[in-house]
Amino acid sequence: MIGDHSLQVEVLAAEVGEALPGDLIRTDGFLEHPTFNSFHSETEMLRYLRKLSDKDIALDRAMIPLGSCTMKLNATAEMLPITWPEFSTMHPFAPADQTQGYRAMIDDLESMLCASTGYDAISLQPNAGSQGEYAGLLAIRGYHESRGDSQRDVCLIPSSAHGTNPASAQMCGMKVVVVKCDDQGNVDVDDLQTKAEKHAANLAAIMVTYPSTHGVFEEKITEICGIVHDHGGQVYIDGANLNAMVGVCQPGKFGGDVSHLNLHKTFCIPHGGGGPGVGPVAVGEHLAEFLPSESAVESGNSQRRGAQVSAAPFGSASILPITWMYIRMMGRVGLKQATEVAILNANYVANRLQDHYQILYTGAQGRIAHECILDVRDIKDEIGISVDDIAKRLIDFGFHAPTMSFPVAGTLMIEPTESESKAELDRFCDAMIAIKSEIDQVAAGQFELDDNPLVGAPHTAAVVSADSWTRKYSRSQAAYPLASLRENKYWPPVGRLDHVFGDRNLVCSCPSISEYETDES
Repeated sequence: MIGDHSLQVEVLAAEVGEALPGDLIRTDGFLEHPTFNSFHSETEMLRYLRKLSDKDIALDRAMIPLGSCTMKLNATAEMLPITWPEFSTMHPFAPADQTQGYRAMIDDLESMLCASTGYDAISLQPNAGSQGEYAGLLAIRGYHESRGDSQRDVCLIPSSAHGTNPASAQMCGMKVVVVKCDDQGNVDVDDLQTKAEKHAANLAAIMVTYPSTHGVFEEKITEICGIVHDHGGQVYIDGANLNAMVGVCQPGKFGGDVSHLNLHKTFCIPHGGGGPGVGPVAVGEHLAEFLPSESAVESGNSQRRGAQVSAAPFGSASILPITWMYIRMMGRVGLKQATEVAILNANYVANRLQDHYQILYTGAQGRIAHECILDVRDIKDEIGISVDDIAKRLIDFGFHAPTMSFPVAGTLMIEPTESESKAELDRFCDAMIAIKSEIDQVAAGQFELDDNPLVGAPHTAAVVSADSWTRKYSRSQAAYPLASLRENKYWPPVGRLDHVFGDRNLVCSCPSISEYETDES
């Protein structure tokens, strides 16, 4: 029977002509890289994927202490529903009568996010935090224009702000005026007052991050909001650090008019990798009508008249079940506890490291918010060991590097989140303390500045196991600086790269241009 079917297919194929124009039919090869032609069984494919994962430091291997990025656990239970076809195969423009269950989930999620933030309305349309910022500022601009205040185009932005803030403001046609920060990393309220008065006739908004990018709670946040409101502006509170607020405080209640929320941070949607993101924008009641329009579908929110910032009315809707599951499983008590533990973990790390590194900013009580900044600039100036050397040495200890040189050049910003246990926090702190000991040995002349475990890091298995070893520190020091690493060692796939040279000199791995040459060229 199989043979008969094959024959019938061949006969039909011979009778059917090409539907595509001849100049669109591929004549060259495709998918010719060995990767596409080397794995012919599920077992082989599985082992190939495992080999790739072994090269990576991901959350399933170790803490990822990136500051201001909130790399937290994405639980399997949260992610499971996105594999269900009821969510994953729905077309974004399907008729409303076919998406009632989906819309119920979206409405439920919007309600839960509003309850968490203290705002009155929210749009899930933005596909990223950057789009959420843009949509929020467009809502502010639309609000001013509706009141005849189209001249309001000045946006005040503290010097501690995320780099996306001024970019978003400029994209919305606003003029950026920078507000100074004081020595403790807080917004300089006197400078804010001066600039708010100076630009009162044209003040559109302030964009302020709370807790600040410096890792401290702005203790005068309500005063800051009040000053801007008194001068006719709106308050945009960047929601990047919402992981330090949920269940504890609500930006919509302490002075915010609009915030974007990074669901890929606080609410557990996975980061990066080219996948979809969600950056909802939440607003007070007076801005609700200026949220992105959902006119592409029949919707109960058809009164919204803001500019659409994404082609799909509800953005990356297929991954929204992740956040819905997270909030429902955590509940009000669990969400608050997560915030408290995130702040506790950050302060624990800062406390353990403060005798070895300078903590750049702290609040009035000597505490931080959800992240801390280690100032290693003096180490560079006095000893010659750079922030890059410390970050690369951390790889030998099996850790992803913290955020480097943001928001202050030459510093490391660490955010442990609530996902990490005390044991993992201690493992990270032990690594940082061991690295400081190596720095002290360089300072004491026990290691040479140009030949020590930090400038030689990271150390690959190939380098450590090579027949020749010419470095002036031991192989054991290179690979196993802590005894605990002998039990569970991560081997970096590549050694030290000159990333500055790489940034300035393009190295192309694509086919040579000669391969594209033809007789006609």
